[in-house]
Amino acid sequence: MRYFRRWLHARSKSIQVLNSLDAYALWAAAYPPHAHNALMRAEQAALLSLLPALAGRTMLDLACGSGRYAQIAAAHGAAHVIGVDNSPEMLAQAQLSKRILASSDAIPLTIGSVDVVISGLALGHMPDLGPTLAEIARVLVTGGVALISDVHPCLFLGGAQRTFTVDGKTLAVEHHVHLTSDYYAGASAAGLRIDHLLEPRLLPEDASAGMRAPVAIIYRMIKA
Repeated sequence: MRYFRRWLHARSKSIQVLNSLDAYALWAAAYPPHAHNALMRAEQAALLSLLPALAGRTMLDLACGSGRYAQIAAAHGAAHVIGVDNSPEMLAQAQLSKRILASSDAIPLTIGSVDVVISGLALGHMPDLGPTLAEIARVLVTGGVALISDVHPCLFLGGAQRTFTVDGKTLAVEHHVHLTSDYYAGASAAGLRIDHLLEPRLLPEDASAGMRAPVAIIYRMIKA
């Protein structure tokens, strides 16, 4: 796990696990709005390979954090970019004209108001996928696209934790393992169809013989 130092560690009872709100309140000041570790670089490259055309469209960066995907959407010509996050500290870091403090399972947007939703490495903080996937489906236009990434479940089933360091102390943020079958079931119940799935490994510049397993999983969903 040395490739994910400061982000993934082998599970340890000595590392305190915080709920996501408490964790990001501490982490926000040091959390940059770009892919800042090997896992995120692999995740982002894979997700962007599935990105639809954004020019002139409305894009929602759900659980936007410091606004990584919102910035990418703006650079790709999105007409309207909205960031939603439930952490006021993280939302304050996002350089967005439209930022909304809200949870991903209660999005304060109208039905069919968004063309594209991206949610990067966030749904693992939710114990239940269903309410968030239902909200994504509600705000998407018919035929709209959702791109959702998660830490690959094999890492956590193998004993990993999502970690960060504050004042020299390593802490972990809560993570709930959602299997592929959980995503398929949740998407189907919400009226979303998964039409593509990627399981990226580390990029060549980050890879070595010590880590061959996929590190992230990306779902592309279409609203029926």
